[in-house]
Amino acid sequence: MVKPDRSRYVHVYMPSDADKARWAEMAANAKTPLSKWVIEIVESTLAENDEFRPRREMVKELDSLKADIKALRDELRQKNIVLERYEYELKHFRSQAFLEDNFKGTRRYAKEIVDILKARGHLDSYKLLEELGIDLRDSDLVKAVTNQLEELEGYKLVKTDGRTWTWIG
Repeated sequence: MVKPDRSRYVHVYMPSDADKARWAEMAANAKTPLSKWVIEIVESTLAENDEFRPRREMVKELDSLKADIKALRDELRQKNIVLERYEYELKHFRSQAFLEDNFKGTRRYAKEIVDILKARGHLDSYKLLEELGIDLRDSDLVKAVTNQLEELEGYKLVKTDGRTWTWIG
């Protein structure tokens, strides 16, 4: 009979008798001694995780990643605010030609208006403004879009019944 080598023993202190009984039952269901069952569970877990790290290290890394995510979200939020402002100013700049009564020169129509009307066939004025991303409270932009639509109507590209615009191009 081979005598066990005491230097290879590992003592595990279970949180409760119920936990030890649960593990023993799982080992019995696997038809293996508890010590071999524990070894198999530990080895398979280690095989899945090439880089085993203590829980406190993972918690520290997780906290760091959460802080990075928060910083990136804040930065993204700020950049989105700046981008929205630039887009707003660009819309105003492009609409200036349609807001001036005595404008001389060539006016560039908003391609988005034509594309939306072509794609939809007809569209309610409010829905059109919504799809263009124009706030109804921004009277200058609303007026510029209305002026563009009226000029397109003059060229017989669109028609209106007073509320709905229809592409006839």
